[in-house]
Amino acid sequence: MGIDRLNPDVATDAGGEAQIAAEAAPQALLTRRNILQTINAGLLVGAAANIASATPAPAAATPVMSPMGPRKVKEVENVWIAMSDGTKIAARMWLPEDADQRPVPAIMEYIPYRNHDSTRISDETRHPYLASFGYACVRPDIRGAGNSDGVPMDEYVQQEQDDGVEIIAWLAHQPWCTGKVGVFGISWGGFSALQLAARRPPALAAIITHCSTDDRYTDDAHYLGGCIVSDMFGWGSEHTTYGLRPPDPAIVGPAWREQWRTRLEGIDFFVGDWLSHQHRDAFWKHASVNENYEQIQCPVYAVGGWVDAYHCAIPRLLSGLRVPRKGLIGPWGHRYPHQGHPGPAFDWLTEALRWWDHWLKSADTGIMQEPMYRVWMEDGTAMASADPGMSIPGRWVAEEVWPSPRIRTTRYYLNAAGLSSKPESERPHTLLPLQTVGVSAPHWCPFNMATELPTDQRIDDARSLTFDSGELDQPLEILGAPVAWLELAVDKPVAFLAVRLNELTPDGVSRRVTYGVLNLCHRDGHETPKPLNPGQRYRVRFQLRDIAHRFARGSRLRIALSTTYWPLIWPAPAPVALTLYGGASSLELPVRPARPADAQLAPFRPAFVPTPSSTTVLDPGGPQTKSYEWDVERRALTIRSEGPYTRRRLDATGTELFSSWREILQIRDDDPTTGQLEYARMIGFFRPGWDTRVESVLKLRLTSEQFLLSGEVKAFDAGQLLFSRRWDRPIARDLL
Repeated sequence: MGIDRLNPDVATDAGGEAQIAAEAAPQALLTRRNILQTINAGLLVGAAANIASATPAPAAATPVMSPMGPRKVKEVENVWIAMSDGTKIAARMWLPEDADQRPVPAIMEYIPYRNHDSTRISDETRHPYLASFGYACVRPDIRGAGNSDGVPMDEYVQQEQDDGVEIIAWLAHQPWCTGKVGVFGISWGGFSALQLAARRPPALAAIITHCSTDDRYTDDAHYLGGCIVSDMFGWGSEHTTYGLRPPDPAIVGPAWREQWRTRLEGIDFFVGDWLSHQHRDAFWKHASVNENYEQIQCPVYAVGGWVDAYHCAIPRLLSGLRVPRKGLIGPWGHRYPHQGHPGPAFDWLTEALRWWDHWLKSADTGIMQEPMYRVWMEDGTAMASADPGMSIPGRWVAEEVWPSPRIRTTRYYLNAAGLSSKPESERPHTLLPLQTVGVSAPHWCPFNMATELPTDQRIDDARSLTFDSGELDQPLEILGAPVAWLELAVDKPVAFLAVRLNELTPDGVSRRVTYGVLNLCHRDGHETPKPLNPGQRYRVRFQLRDIAHRFARGSRLRIALSTTYWPLIWPAPAPVALTLYGGASSLELPVRPARPADAQLAPFRPAFVPTPSSTTVLDPGGPQTKSYEWDVERRALTIRSEGPYTRRRLDATGTELFSSWREILQIRDDDPTTGQLEYARMIGFFRPGWDTRVESVLKLRLTSEQFLLSGEVKAFDAGQLLFSRRWDRPIARDLL
């Protein structure tokens, strides 16, 4: 995954939009084109324009300062690490001043996101602090990125891993290193940690992987349940754009422009390759560590958040690995825990030091005597809010091992009268297709929390098949992945299904607890999908995403089913009518009984974020925005998102960074082939004598047989067009 939209830890523009307003407008006031703002018995209707926005959201907990460690730290702005083929990798380092006399273990974060500028500030909120406690912290950029030699590469290619193994060996043999190395990172860096662990470099002693996955097909920004995730295209456009950025002449010298041109000419349209591999084939199995968990033989700490899209990998890693391991899931999104939002955040750096000290210094920190799996048990759910200090009510709970033998399955049947513990007589329920079901939760990986988190689900519930329980007479806690067993039929050979588990609170709000999506052609696996026989009845096992949640007394459970979930996933080739057989279909909940020992869990300290070097905001750009436009005549929904132009200066180097982006999604309620997307990105750097920017536009259109994908990139040097390239890729739909 990438920075900015999909990696908030290194984003240059954050922000978002508020949720859709919940007041209905009289039907008589509708015009032919309005802004979607209302919920009226769950129907999409219009009201006066009110394009919502929000300011950037900081961590939920107010950070407090913590003193640095006992050792003075020196910074090395750039060190060249030579690969065996002569390629030079550029790295920034922090290490104790006396490391040559008192060697220390090394900790590496291995990503492509430009250590000299784009991630400079975020790197400084981790690495110098860890170095002050006796570690050499190293931030290399992968080959073809930042100031490293080479041309841009696709995600997680073999060359990237080969280089990573060489860098680990280089670190271990430095005179200031004890010979032990750790690897950590978030998003791409979390992937790198797992993938390098699977290569078993001798010096690698332990890893921490944040917000990553063990399966590149089922749990990354490409496909989910065999369905296409919209985030694929925004991330694909950004990944290509980032690869176009030039090396910095302050580091590489006068040859920077020649190296830039080589980089430009070597760029590829990676998203076209992703869309060409629509099933779980060798392309996705490469670098998916769940292909053979036994390849990983060093200790693993897997960390994430319930709002983050990658959290389901953590219980899978705990279950599949056979090495010392721990898992931690908090309430936050795609962020490090000490900067977690929604909160509460906590003192993650101290927790990480306990892990590193145990495995890299053989210190008795007690961390491995604590439960394997610790999670935030939510008392509510994350919903879109303009509150920058938003926290999710709940508490920390733990299980000694995972899977936990304490978890008990409770079954509810989807009966005509609602969810109940006993099946009633079978009854078919039919749902006719609408393509815009899903607008209350438009993002696979919410980044701008105020705008991209789910809203009140009633607008989608009213247009789905729903089954409600009675009011709970006592709280109900679940931990794990709910599973639905569904007896169903559809009227098309290709059909998708979305299932949501919601909590209906006494005040009438429907809050999404968890969800899942499945391409029903993938009902027997993602490698060899099979078309459906229209009208044939199938029994489908449908697993929802892992969650820890406490349903309150007086609340009700709701299961909601739909054949669309737009724009989170892209639609089937034709409208699909669903028949669900109530009484024969059921839901299994992983119920967690009380654990008195939770009260004795060691509390986490308050969050603190080390102070990085200064930046000067030159143009704040205003808040990011999102608007929903409903065309009444055409029954078409358009979603517009924009990150306005922003500009800031890194005071330490004098480099100015500027960027902007926009995304437009559109679909008609009666025709899935009208789905279309346009994503535009601009990013650049400026210092006197160095003025560069790159731009990209990606477009997607549909037919019932093809995806029509196009992209264009441009690079500018001192305002003059230096390079441009265009791709047009018609790609056949294969049961998708």
